[in-house]
Amino acid sequence: MSRAEVPFRLLPELGGSSHFFWTSGERGELMFLHCQDCGCWIHPPQPICPRDHSKNLKPDVVSGRALVHTFTINHQPWMPGPELPYVVAIVTIEEDPSVRLMTNLVNVEPGDVEIGMPVRAVFEYHADEDGDVWIPLFEPDPERS
Repeated sequence: MSRAEVPFRLLPELGGSSHFFWTSGERGELMFLHCQDCGCWIHPPQPICPRDHSKNLKPDVVSGRALVHTFTINHQPWMPGPELPYVVAIVTIEEDPSVRLMTNLVNVEPGDVEIGMPVRAVFEYHADEDGDVWIPLFEPDPERS
């Protein structure tokens, strides 16, 4: 995607516990916090594991594969941004379906999106004076269609 094709987005702050999440796309990786004691995947980032209360957490790479859990098609131009209509979805990651991520689906016609659709992570790059950001988006996964 060329810089001219990248839609306007409100970008996250890169400080704190989510920095790895917004920057790992530079390497084409999707990362979530992972409890090194019990194996729980955690999103959004938290200071302790919700399962065993361990503080032994570190960002780890996931496959980037997910399923569409639910979605809506937005037709309202709330602000400058993605071309209308666009899909807002909640996806569940392959490694742990209880981990859900709100995202946009790209490279798919809105009418073709289905609950349970296999998708994979892609990243939209945004240069920012406070630090570059790679927004994780999802597209249909042709290897699992």
